Amino acid sequence: MKSKYMAEPYRIKMVEPIRQTTRDERITLLKNAGYNPFSLRSEDVYIDLLTDSGTGAMSQDQWSAMMVGDEAYAGSKSFYKLESVVKHITGYKYFMPVHQGRGAEQVFLPQLVTKKGMYYISNIHFDTTRAHVELAGARAIDCVVEDCYDIEHYHDFKGNFCLDKLEKAIATHGKENIAGIIMTITNNSAGGQPVSMANLRAVKEIAKKNGIMTIIDGARYAENCFFIKEREDGYQDMDILDIARETFSYGDAFLMSAKKDGLVNMGGILAIKDNEAVYNKCRTYIVPMEGFPTYGGMNGRDMEALAVGLMEALDIHYLQHRIDQIRYLGDRLRDAGVPIQHPVGGHAVFVDCKAICPHIPYDQFPALAVTNALYIEGGVRAVEIGSLLLGRDPDTKKNIQSRMELMRLTIPRRVYTYNHLDVVADAMIHVYEHRHELKGYEFEYESPILRHFTATFRPLK
Repeated sequence: MKSKYMAEPYRIKMVEPIRQTTRDERITLLKNAGYNPFSLRSEDVYIDLLTDSGTGAMSQDQWSAMMVGDEAYAGSKSFYKLESVVKHITGYKYFMPVHQGRGAEQVFLPQLVTKKGMYYISNIHFDTTRAHVELAGARAIDCVVEDCYDIEHYHDFKGNFCLDKLEKAIATHGKENIAGIIMTITNNSAGGQPVSMANLRAVKEIAKKNGIMTIIDGARYAENCFFIKEREDGYQDMDILDIARETFSYGDAFLMSAKKDGLVNMGGILAIKDNEAVYNKCRTYIVPMEGFPTYGGMNGRDMEALAVGLMEALDIHYLQHRIDQIRYLGDRLRDAGVPIQHPVGGHAVFVDCKAICPHIPYDQFPALAVTNALYIEGGVRAVEIGSLLLGRDPDTKKNIQSRMELMRLTIPRRVYTYNHLDVVADAMIHVYEHRHELKGYEFEYESPILRHFTATFRPLK
């Protein structure tokens, strides 16, 4: 049981009932969902750790702010309030709201792809980023440090770029063929791992030397700032806001799913430091893709809530509790022998399913097998982050083998208690103890892009 010195830094004012199902019911429900946890109804899930995207609880100040939302089509007061907060945090000159992070990606990424044969380079592209890179006609290259792939090895910043890989990729493909460098913070596919300020600074220097734009994919930038404060020399006494401002100084653009560190259920940010030409292209493109530049797919009331949430996410007490919940679940699993990405990251515990299921080949999706077993055992919904998510090579159409087969136990913000996390841990430990019974899966239906969201499967005998 969690000790009282680090209890939730909030009181519960409203409750939402959740329903428990039986094991037999869950077996049927999962079968009816095509063995894809994304297709389960939320009412059939006891503890939902599918994602932290838009699943958090808003504060009383955010709910209060929504009451003054200005729903004007153009020039909304709520837009200017949100714009002021974004500029206060980032220092960037240009800002447009979007409905969520993938809205920012679909508006911004095509603007830098000016010819065939171009590439985006990232520490690791996340799923929608990779998809939008390919939809824009480019290809994605990942250049994360090798420490990322050593699950048991401790490294303060496993999300870092490998600078040698980055420079080699630029030299191999030609700087004129690199559309941009995307700094994903925290690095989700690496296990929610942070990126150091020194690494961000070095990446920016390489980009500047080669005349390449740097883009911060910062859905969880506040959590990254917390890790910098905690782990990197010279930042322990610095305010989180000041760490954030230095972080943004190393980017030329900022794409954010505000459903994470914006603490809202829907919304996103597209901000550009000072490149007026790119801003004007995006402002033109955003109208047919998202909406008028001063609402960009967001309601006025949601912009009000986001303006408050962005500042709440930079509160050190909130961040301490946020990271402590992740560590608590990670420690419980690790103490029981369950292999996880170590140390845990900022928003989730990533379970190493390649180690748990060495008998299941990558193209039979070992992390999906563990994910489905966890739902059947405890009614806990998690998500696969491995070869299923990685998809097929866009040119050869062959399944790509992920170097890590992970299951992500994603903790929503300000939603669950430590007791809920104990239920998750107990169920996962039971699955681990019966890991030799797990079987792989094959496709019934496979979508040609972002297949993990809508595919259906059948278990192998």
